[in-house]
Amino acid sequence: MTDTPDVLKKIIARKREEVAARIKQVSLEEMKQHAENASPVRGFVDSLHSRIAAGKPGVIAEIKRASPSKGLLRKDFNPVEIAKSYAANGAACLSVLTDVDFFQGADGYLIEARAACDIPVLRKEFMIDPYQVYEARAMGADCILLIVSVLDDAQIDELASLAMRLDMDVLIEVHDERELERALTFNMPMVGINNRNLHTFETSLDTTVNLLGRVPENVLVVTESGIHSKEDVAFMREHNVNAFLVGEVFMRAEDPGAELAALFAVQDK
Repeated sequence: MTDTPDVLKKIIARKREEVAARIKQVSLEEMKQHAENASPVRGFVDSLHSRIAAGKPGVIAEIKRASPSKGLLRKDFNPVEIAKSYAANGAACLSVLTDVDFFQGADGYLIEARAACDIPVLRKEFMIDPYQVYEARAMGADCILLIVSVLDDAQIDELASLAMRLDMDVLIEVHDERELERALTFNMPMVGINNRNLHTFETSLDTTVNLLGRVPENVLVVTESGIHSKEDVAFMREHNVNAFLVGEVFMRAEDPGAELAALFAVQDK
């Protein structure tokens, strides 16, 4: 984490405090029990693959109220209605922000969104501790996010192994070649390539394109950040990238689901 941007350092420091506080409220043993009693997992990677196999883009549609770089994205924020709208308009999966302090998210948003539809849900969170993995399953998450830039290899191995033992999928996120090389050593079936430069916050779809050749064919590539137009979607699909995590452009739209349908219209292969 020596090259980690300041905002990420702040977030991770806050996460450590948050996890310590949460364990005092609900013990690790209690959380493990809640995870065991959670509703059955919905296959996250399977849902993406089935959409892609049908010639359609696999869209992970994000429910995100705000972000540190863009501030408030959506004033009229109703996770239930957004989830229903996404599911009705072809989303393969949902991504729900649960971070409170930096993204104005909430665990309750994930619980409500998942209950409102029948598609799998990613807990979009800064995962640093096994407690959070049990917590994710307990609230109904079908997939967790592991950000390579904020974890060492031992942490990735521990968190990913635990997620898989709980039958959850893992989206392992990278930003550059070095992180991708680390991620691939864990033999995950899915990798997310984030097109956002964490130092400048600028996005470039070339980030995904430039790393594609290093990803084995059996690994599903999810392109993240920077998808704003039909041209962006077409550009990615021309490079055989068929899974997308999109949030901001939907959150700024009057009807997020309608925006999803419009953005990915006539994109079937």
